[in-house]
Amino acid sequence: MADQLWTGGLDLDLDYMFPTKPEDPEMRESASIWLFEENGKFALPRLGIEAQGVVWDNHRFDANVAFADGRVLRESVRAPTLSPIGPDGKASVLGAGGLKFRCLEPFRKWAVSYDGEAYDGTVQEQIRSEFAVYADGDRNKGLEGRRRAQVSFDVELTMVTPAWIQDYRTEKLAEMSEQERIDAGLMGYGYRIEHLFRGEGVLTVDGQEQGFKAQGSRIHRQSVRPMGAFRGHCWQSAVFPDGRAFGYIAYPPRPDGSTYNEGYVYQNGKMHPARATRIPFLRNITPQGDDVSLELESELGVVRIEGATTLATFHIGNPGVASMNNQQSGVRYTWDGMTTYGMIERSSPAELTKIIL
Repeated sequence: MADQLWTGGLDLDLDYMFPTKPEDPEMRESASIWLFEENGKFALPRLGIEAQGVVWDNHRFDANVAFADGRVLRESVRAPTLSPIGPDGKASVLGAGGLKFRCLEPFRKWAVSYDGEAYDGTVQEQIRSEFAVYADGDRNKGLEGRRRAQVSFDVELTMVTPAWIQDYRTEKLAEMSEQERIDAGLMGYGYRIEHLFRGEGVLTVDGQEQGFKAQGSRIHRQSVRPMGAFRGHCWQSAVFPDGRAFGYIAYPPRPDGSTYNEGYVYQNGKMHPARATRIPFLRNITPQGDDVSLELESELGVVRIEGATTLATFHIGNPGVASMNNQQSGVRYTWDGMTTYGMIERSSPAELTKIIL
């Protein structure tokens, strides 16, 4: 029973990787982390691999490293796929090039490492569309002659909340309405696992090494994800020093008010399903300090959490999210006087956003 509660009802084996190329060319496997140094010195506001059946020999990986002074290191490439079989003989590895995710104990411990390079820039350059790095397509900007930083990273993650699950496998879809199935598809037809973690590791940039302690979110999914109906989103999560935590994902409401809006509040060792009642959709494109406070309603009542952006990265006209403006960022959250660093990802059509530098 304890495992069932911790895994959100999924079998333990589902936190391992595909051992071979999936038959469906549209099937994806994705692993990513959002990591925040405990004192806000730096963040990895999304480091991840997207593996898709149609290009299985060359997984795409994306790396963002953001610093408190606005410096951003960014890499996005396709690289040769690493074998999924780990030292344990199981499909415990998802890797490409110098980036590797390892499942050490399903739903409990993972490790992530990277050894390579990244383009060196600033969040201000990203906002001005002077620094854009994408693995696919022709939207790269400002890269000719740009400095490349040497980056390595190694961290072990220990999950500190039960898994928050989106389970949209075939047998779960039959009872959904057409609109519910569309929103499920934007999340992915398959399953998605999200945990909050604490971690300890080492980051080295241009030969300067620093050990760190951190917290953040890790995601693992296996799904087919049709994005044609994508209309934007807001996603936030964090874990606090006393163990309380929250997370939610919401899409902008349709004209009739219907939408996807699901989340949780974790308190006293229990997950409480929640719905966001105050949602900071992306409206301001600004390097830091945007108000992203939120409210979540659950059986506990209404939880109010204050937040201000920091350690931000932006992708203006991101081809991966229907060419919308996209923010992947850290947030300094405050809940009942406690503070922590956590994540926000949000996207909106360009006409709904304004640049504030």
